[in-house]
Parts: sequence; structure tokens; C-alpha cells
Amino acid sequence: MKLIKFGKPGQEKPGVIIDDKRYDVSHLVKDYDENFFSSDAIENLKSEINTQNLPEISADERLGSPLARPSKIICVGLNYKDHAAETNAPIPQEPILFFKATTAIVGPNDDLIIPKTSTKTDWEVELAIVIGKKASYVSEENALEHVAGYVLHNDYSERAFQLERNGQWVKGKSCDTFAPIGPFIATPDEIEDVHNLRLWLKVNGEILQDGNTSNLIFDVPFIVSYISQFMTLLPGDIISTGTPAGVGLGQKPEPWYLKPGDVVELGIDGLGSSTQKVKAYDE
Repeated sequence: MKLIKFGKPGQEKPGVIIDDKRYDVSHLVKDYDENFFSSDAIENLKSEINTQNLPEISADERLGSPLARPSKIICVGLNYKDHAAETNAPIPQEPILFFKATTAIVGPNDDLIIPKTSTKTDWEVELAIVIGKKASYVSEENALEHVAGYVLHNDYSERAFQLERNGQWVKGKSCDTFAPIGPFIATPDEIEDVHNLRLWLKVNGEILQDGNTSNLIFDVPFIVSYISQFMTLLPGDIISTGTPAGVGLGQKPEPWYLKPGDVVELGIDGLGSSTQKVKAYDE
């Protein structure tokens, strides 16, 4: 199943994609939130859809983030060897974890707003996991039982805020519009092999990132299990699994970053694509 939310910002309703068409299920589901993911709602929704004549949604309708604001976004840093190499960082012996503010979440095709005083806004295409079952001290063997689905995420980063302003990475990760999510959440049955997905990103039509989840240093079951040793994961929480090489920070002969007027496009096999137009902060 593919879950979407559609409508104006702050007024999004739940929907689904069936055979590449969008349908409204707001009469069946209140929201894709913690309560939804913690129950058998996905299976119930599948059953109900088969008996319903669903209203179709126009292809022109805006898509929002396909889930309600979660309790947390946990990100894994330097989880591809080629990305660690391009940033001159050692290969992590354990996952590097950091948080991203949930206020950064926007729809998949909403504008990216370069933060006030920013000079180094960067891109990062990532596979994100959506938690579907409360997870605490979960084993690797049982980790996938706690996954509701997967979603495309652009983990935008302001490198000066992240690396030059002291403290943890969160300052460079949490600016408004820095977490476009979607276009849809794909349930695990939609993805043949989550560890063999191409992920790519273009800036102004030029491919800059072109990787595969087969190159993750720490795979999905390990990540879910590992994080659950340190904190409880709640249904609807997002884990972003890291980015392959090709970010602005790693460009040769020298780094370069986004500017107003740029267009960023990205996608992952089975998880669709998204586009963000880059705009300056407007006071």
C-alpha cells in the first residue's frame, strides 16, 4: 500500500495511491499518526479499500508529508563508505545518531527556503524508515516487525551551522523546510528488497548522487535494533538512514552549495521522486 496526504499546508487529508491514481480515504482514516501506525489500521484499511468506491484526487493536488508530525526524527550519519570518504571522515564503528527537528518537515515538492544567514545549504537523498510498532530493546532478528514502511527524505543540511558553530549537528539539520518527506510511504510488501534500491539526486538537471542501499554500512534491521537500545521508538517515528557520496560538501575541486533559483530533484526505487525549488529566506 502507498499512503499519501494531500491538500493545503496544515489542512492535509489522508489518501492512498492505487495503480498510480490517488484516492481520498479521509472518511476511513483520521490521520497517519501514532495511533494509526500502532494499531492494525494498515491491514484494516487494505480490507476496507477493497469494498469502497473511493473518491479520486486530482493529480494537480498538492502532496504533503505522508504522515503526521512524529515524536522524533532520528538520523544516521556517515552510513555510506563513499560519503564518509568524500568528507574525510573515518568509517564509523557504531552508527552516528543525531536528531532533526520535526518542525523541518514539509511536503515532498514544497520549496526549500535557504535559512537566514546561510552560506552552505547542502542536499542529501536518504531512505527513511517509518516505525509501525513500539520498539524498545528490539533484536535484529525481530526488527523488521517494527517497520510500517519506507519513504523518500531529503536530509538538507546547513554545513556552517552543522560543523562550524560548535555543538551537535542538530543546528545544521533542523531549519524550516529541511525535511521534505514523500511523496508516499510504501508498506514493506511494496518493496522487493530494501537493501537493493537505487537512490539519486540532481541539482539543476545534473546527477550528483547516484548510490544504492546495498552499500549501507549499517543495514535497516541493525539500525532499528541499535537505536532501540538507547530510546523507545514510537509508531510513526522516522529513522533516516544516511546518504551516499555526491553532496555539496564533497564536490571537487571544492565544495559548492545551493543558491536561490536552483532546482533539486531526487528519488529512490519504489518510493517515487520529489522536487524542491530553492528560494531565499524572505523576512
